[in-house]
Amino acid sequence: MTETGPQDDPVEPSDPTVGEVSANSALTPDVGTAALLDALDTLRARFGALRLPLDVPGVHAARTDLARATDQLDDYLLPRLRAERAPLLVVVGGSTGAGKSTLVNSLLGEQVTTPGVLRPTTRSPVLVHHPLDGRWFTGDRVLPGLARVESHAEAPRDGSARALRLVASGNLPQGLALLDAPDVDSVEEANRDLAAQLLGAADLWLFVTTAARYADAVPWDLLTTAAGRRAQVALVLDRVDPGVEEVADDLRRLMTEHGLRDASLFVVPESAGEGMVDGLLPEPAVGELATWLSGLGGDPESRARVIAATRDGVVDDLVRRAGTLADAADAQRAADGRLRDAVERHHAEALRQVEAATSDGALLRGEVLARWQDFVGTGEFFRALEAGVGKVRDAVGRFFRGRPKEAPQVEQAIAHGVESVVLDAAEQSAERTYADWRGDPAGAGLLDGLELSRTAPNLRPEVAAAIRAWQGDVLALVREQGESRRGTARALSFGLNALGVSLMIVVFASTAGLTGLEVGIAGGTAVAAQKLLEAVFGDDAVRRLAAEAKERLTARVDAVLRGQAARYTAQLDALGTDDVRGDRLRDAATGVAEAARTERSRRPTSDDGLTRPWSGGLLRGAGTFRPPTGPHGVPRVPGTGTETTDATEAPRRTPFWRRWRRGEDA
Repeated sequence: MTETGPQDDPVEPSDPTVGEVSANSALTPDVGTAALLDALDTLRARFGALRLPLDVPGVHAARTDLARATDQLDDYLLPRLRAERAPLLVVVGGSTGAGKSTLVNSLLGEQVTTPGVLRPTTRSPVLVHHPLDGRWFTGDRVLPGLARVESHAEAPRDGSARALRLVASGNLPQGLALLDAPDVDSVEEANRDLAAQLLGAADLWLFVTTAARYADAVPWDLLTTAAGRRAQVALVLDRVDPGVEEVADDLRRLMTEHGLRDASLFVVPESAGEGMVDGLLPEPAVGELATWLSGLGGDPESRARVIAATRDGVVDDLVRRAGTLADAADAQRAADGRLRDAVERHHAEALRQVEAATSDGALLRGEVLARWQDFVGTGEFFRALEAGVGKVRDAVGRFFRGRPKEAPQVEQAIAHGVESVVLDAAEQSAERTYADWRGDPAGAGLLDGLELSRTAPNLRPEVAAAIRAWQGDVLALVREQGESRRGTARALSFGLNALGVSLMIVVFASTAGLTGLEVGIAGGTAVAAQKLLEAVFGDDAVRRLAAEAKERLTARVDAVLRGQAARYTAQLDALGTDDVRGDRLRDAATGVAEAARTERSRRPTSDDGLTRPWSGGLLRGAGTFRPPTGPHGVPRVPGTGTETTDATEAPRRTPFWRRWRRGEDA
């Protein structure tokens, strides 16, 4: 029983030379095909470079889509375009226990694939081909990711490697290959993935289901996907008990609802026990399907049309997928930018916090004030300042020559103060950045196993080293300034450290944030330091020295904070998401679409309605199904109300497998 409508005898009288040029031309690669291949190679490179590591919304579906698109290019489309004369590959897929292996064996009339309980667990699909077609499949043209196991050799079952078992059978028409795939609903995920990959590599899906399982959700998910990309599909309803043929009507309804209205449906009756010989179904049970497959495989033009239809659907589907994946790439880039912005924002805030704390006089409290007061808080020093600039230079040497130990104490107090400010700012920056990343799905997935909520353990010694380096910068500035001015060498020889400490005080000098007695103390301290420096170097030089010292402190602190920020950005740098570009995919997809339009416009067409000669034998049972005939053995056209009485008056009709391709059968 079939749901494809009226059938013709698969072999009609015809001139074997008619239309051969057009059929062969349709299989010959030309300039248009070469341009399409170039465009697809570019798209494949874009797919290969695409990374989707960040857990943005929808990324799991995008990753699956990327893998499927890449597999379609590698396993089917590129090999098919490079070898257009390759046999028609029919992948037989379906649910567990649907009888796929038995059906394949019955069509061939020999045991080439093992039915039964072992099938759901095998990872070695079986590809059956005509002996003269073996070279098409022994290389990596089809499914290059699968190892090849010749003939009936045992394939690996330990899961260490997936293999494609090749079986040559003279019972298969040349130009046709059958691939028995794992179950689409296998208990093993690897088998389900392999089944989906194999179906994506098919020129034609032959989907097998049963009267008990035809409405299962998993197969229909795949069939809906096939309909969406216009893959060529036929369904086999297997193991149908007598009296429940209405199941086929319900299955046809589901096919229509899922976009497969024009797909062929074949019904195989239940033949368990009765009629089974050597595990093979009776020939009449598979005759209709065998006749149909033999027609598709044996007629070059019909075969070419099926291949072209599936190929065109895959190309269009890849263009669509590329657009979707381009959006996913843009989402990755946006998430990368969002996470980097959080790092940069909190790093900048930490730097501003340090700059404010080292500019508002807050450092001139506590330990720094005490050490500075010990250093210059004597009446002798202030009296020297009050005596006038001319006498200060002479007083500097006398004053500081006897107090060499106090200057390092002031430097140390300043270092501790700045260190505390930087550490506090860095700690807050780490906490805020961590919170932002943890609240973002893209960032949360990068934090697992990383200690990023606090600053790095080695930050304190790093900050201390940076501050010591800055204090060395200040002393170097003072020394350079002294060497460039005449008359200061003697003072510098006695008071370099003191002048350096004074410059540090000026850098931090401001009464903002200080209250009460602290204002007077800090203000007086800053004035004393500035007066000293002005006495030695002059007003303009002091302003320039203070500004440059401040810039160098900011640069040192910025380098430390950037090192902390890099702990975050290094996670993104390693992923390369900042270089993900959706526009590159869109450009490649546009190139494929344009090349495909050109190739299709150049493709020769033939609609002469004639059957080409068979290019090989027939599958087992082919020809046992015959359409009703009228007088003189001329096929009757059911449903037309016409009968012919003379063979010469019989209307010429295209073979049923060609009418099926053009959607003429109901």
